[in-house]
Amino acid sequence: MKKYKLGKREGNDLCRVIALRDFADVKKGDIGGRIQSKENLSHEGDAWVYGDAQVSGDAQVSGDALVSGDALVSGDALVYGDARVSGNARVSGNALVSGNARVSGNARVSGDALVSGDALVSGDARVSGNARVSGNALVSGNALVTRGPINVIMKPFSITITDNHVQVGCELLRKDHLAKDGLAAVTKHKVDKKTVAKYRAIIKALVMAN
Repeated sequence: MKKYKLGKREGNDLCRVIALRDFADVKKGDIGGRIQSKENLSHEGDAWVYGDAQVSGDAQVSGDALVSGDALVSGDALVYGDARVSGNARVSGNALVSGNARVSGNARVSGDALVSGDALVSGDARVSGNARVSGNALVSGNALVTRGPINVIMKPFSITITDNHVQVGCELLRKDHLAKDGLAAVTKHKVDKKTVAKYRAIIKALVMAN
């Protein structure tokens, strides 16, 4: 059974979605965000587009995924599972956001990037290229995650991951050493535990992806 219909097409070639039945926290008659075509939002599951959020191009939102706020999903991007895209976030290109992943704030996920699992990408973070952010990884602030080599630029250190090495700040470590011993470079400089945990999660996810 269809769960929504399209409202009047607007000047930007997008239409509001109008709920045809109750599901999740959506009630029959509720007006949601804007999509370009019925291909953008699945009639299955509890997937929905809220507020001023927009889904366009060949992008798809399915499963129980939610897009809200002023978020934009475009290109061939896929948002599915229990994923959430909110705030002013942008997901574009061939990017995939899945699982319980969260993309929020002014975050950007683009290219062939994958954000999955319980990963959180927030703030002004950028995930692009063939980057993979998975597991419990947290990418926030002004972080930049790319691929080949992978670079994560954050305060107080930047991280670069290549095939065999990980560089944290100015200290170069073998990848297997870092995976075994944890964040030696960060702990040596007595960074607070919250920052250490953040870096540990990011490095674990990126080492696995690379």
